[in-house]
Amino acid sequence: MSVVVPVYDSPAIEELTSRIEGVLSARGGDYEIILVDDASRDPAMWPALRKLAETRANVRAVQLSRNFGQQAATLCGLRESRGDVVVTLDDDLQHDPADIPLLLAHAGRDIVIGQFATREHSLPRRIGSRVKRMFDRLILGAPRDVQFTSFRLLSRTVVDGMLSIRTPHPFLPALMLHVSRDLVGVPVTHGKRSAGRSGYTLRKLVRHFSNLLISNSSLLLRAVAYAGASLAVVSFILAAWAIERRLVNHVHAQGWTSLFAALLLIGGLLLFSVGLIGEYLIRIVETTEAKPTYIVRRRTG
Repeated sequence: MSVVVPVYDSPAIEELTSRIEGVLSARGGDYEIILVDDASRDPAMWPALRKLAETRANVRAVQLSRNFGQQAATLCGLRESRGDVVVTLDDDLQHDPADIPLLLAHAGRDIVIGQFATREHSLPRRIGSRVKRMFDRLILGAPRDVQFTSFRLLSRTVVDGMLSIRTPHPFLPALMLHVSRDLVGVPVTHGKRSAGRSGYTLRKLVRHFSNLLISNSSLLLRAVAYAGASLAVVSFILAAWAIERRLVNHVHAQGWTSLFAALLLIGGLLLFSVGLIGEYLIRIVETTEAKPTYIVRRRTG
C-alpha cells in the first residue's frame, strides 16, 4: 500500500512519518510513504524530506517547482504511488495515522472517507466546510451521509481513473466520484494542530471553492440563464402593461427613478454574465492548452 502526504511548511513531518511507519510496520506487508513538498517557503523543508527519504527505506520525497496547492500535490503523490490501495492524509497530525487500519478494514470498497465526529477547526472554517458539503451534494451528487475529507483510502482502479483525467484545476472529490460511486464513510478522530498554522488562507479557500463550482458544474451559467429569462418575462409583462395603459386608458407612464434602477439591475446582470462566461472560457482555453496540473522539480530515489 501507499501513503501520500502533501507537505507545506510542516514542522511535524518527522513525527508524522514515524507514526505512519509504526502503524504500517505493525500491520505487516509492503508499503511506501510518499512526501510531496508543495514548494514550501521554509528552505529547510526539502533537506528534511530528503534526509527522511535517505535514512528510511520506505520513504520517497518529491518537490514541486512552485506552490500548486494541496489538490495538485496530492494528485502528484497519487501518480508517484505504486500500491494496490492508496491512503492520503494531511501533514499537521490532525489526521491520526493510528486510524489508518479503520480505513483498511473497508479496503474492498473503491473509496473510503475518514469522517470526523467533532472537528478541531475554527468556527469560520467549520461554517465553510458545511457550505461546501451542501454544494458537494448539489453539484457532485455526493451521498448525504458522507462528508469528504482529505483523509481517505482509494483503490488502484480509482487512482488510475483519476490520473487519466487531464485538468489544470483538479478537485479530487469530483474526480473520485467521476470514476466510482462505491464509497463509504468511516468515523475517525480529528486532533488539534500540533504546530504551525493552517495553509488554507481565504484566497485559497475561494480558489478551492471555485474549482468545485466552475470547473465541475454549469450551475452558475444555468442560474444566470434562468435569471435572464425571468427578467425577460417581467419586462414583457411591464411593457404590455404600459402599452395597455397608454392605448386604453390614455395614461402616460411615469417614473424615471424606477427606469434607471431597472437599467442598472439589467446592466449589472449583463456584466456579471460576461465575466462569468469569460471565466469559463479561460478555463476551457487552459484545458485545451493541456497545461500540466503540477511540475516536479526533483525527487529522491
